[in-house]
Amino acid sequence: MLQNFLKLYAALLAAVETVKPGFAVQTVELFFLVSCLVRSDMEDAQESEVCLQQNEKYRVERPIYNQEILQGQLHKRERTSQTLRQRIEHSCRCSSKKAKSHLYSFLPILKWLPRYPVKEYLLGDIISGISTGVMQLPQGLAYALLAAVPPVFGLYSSFYPVFLYTFFGTSKHISIGTFAVISMMVGGVAVRQVPDEVVSVGYNSTNATDASEYYGLRDDRRVQVAVTLAFLSGIIQLCLGFLRFGFVAIYLTEPLVRGFTTAAAVHVFTSQLKYLLGVKTSRFSGPLSVVYSLAAVFSKITTTNIAALIVGLTCIALLLIGKEINLRFKKKLPVPIPMEIIVVIIGTGVSAGMNLTESYGVDVVGKIPQGLSAPAVPEIQLIPAIFIDAVAIAIVGFSMAVSMAKIFALKHGYTIDGNQELIALGICNSVGSFFQSFPVTCSMSRSLVQESTGGKTQIAGALSSVMVLLVLMAIGYLFEPLPQTVLAAIVMVNLKGMFKQFGDVAHFWRTSKIELAIWVVAFVASLFLGLDYGLLTAVAFAMITVIYRTQRPQYRILGQIPDTDIYCDVEEYEEVKEYPGIKIFQANASLYFANSESYTSALKKKTGVDPCAILAARRKAQKKHAREIKKANKVKKKAVLKLVSSSTNDVEASVKHEIASDGLPANGKSAFAVRDGSPDELEHFVEPKTNIHSLVLDFTPVNFVDSVGAKSLKSIIKEYKEVGVNVCIASCSDPVMNELSRLNFFDNTVTRELLFHSIHDAVLACQVKDRSASQAALDH
Repeated sequence: MLQNFLKLYAALLAAVETVKPGFAVQTVELFFLVSCLVRSDMEDAQESEVCLQQNEKYRVERPIYNQEILQGQLHKRERTSQTLRQRIEHSCRCSSKKAKSHLYSFLPILKWLPRYPVKEYLLGDIISGISTGVMQLPQGLAYALLAAVPPVFGLYSSFYPVFLYTFFGTSKHISIGTFAVISMMVGGVAVRQVPDEVVSVGYNSTNATDASEYYGLRDDRRVQVAVTLAFLSGIIQLCLGFLRFGFVAIYLTEPLVRGFTTAAAVHVFTSQLKYLLGVKTSRFSGPLSVVYSLAAVFSKITTTNIAALIVGLTCIALLLIGKEINLRFKKKLPVPIPMEIIVVIIGTGVSAGMNLTESYGVDVVGKIPQGLSAPAVPEIQLIPAIFIDAVAIAIVGFSMAVSMAKIFALKHGYTIDGNQELIALGICNSVGSFFQSFPVTCSMSRSLVQESTGGKTQIAGALSSVMVLLVLMAIGYLFEPLPQTVLAAIVMVNLKGMFKQFGDVAHFWRTSKIELAIWVVAFVASLFLGLDYGLLTAVAFAMITVIYRTQRPQYRILGQIPDTDIYCDVEEYEEVKEYPGIKIFQANASLYFANSESYTSALKKKTGVDPCAILAARRKAQKKHAREIKKANKVKKKAVLKLVSSSTNDVEASVKHEIASDGLPANGKSAFAVRDGSPDELEHFVEPKTNIHSLVLDFTPVNFVDSVGAKSLKSIIKEYKEVGVNVCIASCSDPVMNELSRLNFFDNTVTRELLFHSIHDAVLACQVKDRSASQAALDH
């Protein structure tokens, strides 16, 4: 707006200058002077506002509140509790509004499609759908090799689930379909269940030479494993979605996922080396599969197919150049250059023109059936053997999809439903399994393309699936001469972004050593134990780090910023001062069985007051003093008896006179005998004195307390009371206070009067109590 005003002002000055020369110059000088004055006034106003904010104070006069007083003055709202039957009846009660809401929640397309702005969104969705579909074709073919199934099943997995997600998904920008990590996990399970050795057992000596029949049988059995895996993982996702278990993805933290996907990238890269080099090796799965795969490839490095290697390296170079161009000229290019489909077309043309299969022995994609296959039921008998793998694939797939969906939703200002995303993925996988698709999830690279090319809604994903359908129905056979080394090159180049995640090591080293440990454990475990066991190990380790953090919290002694009710760490700030005789202790963790012992130890160490040590020292000093009194009495009694027995009658009077003059009573008891002191006198004589009379426990960071923590807290209060230190609890939240009530924490000795609304309330109450005790002692 200011720029428009200046332009208009300049135009007016130019018009006036033509009529009256020199007037414009004077006006500009005057305007400049006025602007300087205005700017100076604005700066002065800002400075005065800052000063006012610094000088403004708030003053509140109120009584000192503990929880007993506060709860007595507050009136809780009355809540009518419902029985289980009433809650069930309420949840099962149906109305037209409730039915409509559930229907819109289950089928989000009914909500956004009727309000779809055709003029604004359609062109962007068409361009985005075509761009994503062009990328989906080669990736579907390539990732099928990772899943250990023929390439055509990658096309099936790029059509059915993508089309279904349009109806059930809530994210407008993610691209559902084949993904390298999930495909690699599927391939590992398929190879483990159907290894080459098991298939070869079914052949007799006459048929063993028929390689095509051998590979066909092996692929059919592996397809059944992959399809059943998709069905089972989809059912698991559906169950989790209907049970509102969308929160399970939070246990896969970002460092864990990044370390896991980096290890998966190494697995994928290793598995594609044999296709790039054109060597024949078996595929391995399970622990140390990476080592075995590398050893197998290097053992046959001398049999490398030079033609396949040249084609693969050429494709890698073209893809890297294309990606670099797309990255550098992203703002100038209307759509990214589809280098993957270009490489596929070039590779297919070169292979068909030069007959690479017959002339140089280059492996190609092979037969791609035209049309769609008939639906079939997955093999249910495989479920027990692959159940754990299906759980891992279901959770990893959902976490990938929901993380990307949240990123785009935050960027474009809309919300997603995690539970509905679970349901959508479950439907995509379970229904797609009846049409021979293997498990799918969100693809990061395709999602970025779909969003950057102008995609606005799920229509873009539907259009990309239509493109795959056209290939399946009409021109799929044209890709039969496509060399497998081209697909390996596409897979390897797409791993570039995942390999960049090695930079996380330096980032987490600077920011958080614990997150670095999670990343390293996830990477190493997934690399050497396999993706399935590696994921379980990483999740278990992440849980252990949570326990470790709560077991080793930071403990602080707080002090007051003078003339405020603000309390900070005394070791952190110079201005913070402690109240004489009062210690304020804070631990930034909840109090439960895992850290209650360390809490007590840190409290004694930080405050410098150990009740057990003081009581032990007191008992020891009392016993020692009693022994000294008893010994002195014995010695003096013996001396008196000796003097009395050795004196004569004449001397007896003088002895008695001397003894009497020294204070010996007439009853014959020695005046040197020290009478037994009373308990109060003994305690006063030997008591180890402490300069602390009150201890305040700040419960602001405490979220929960269990039975062990409550017992420890009660023990702390009683132990410190025995040595003359009063314990108060400050800033205890209502949920924690309710938990303490349920755990029978409060009794005659520990009442709610020990709980205060704030630290300042507790400090003031301690000061009042100490002054009262001192005054009572003086009066006594």
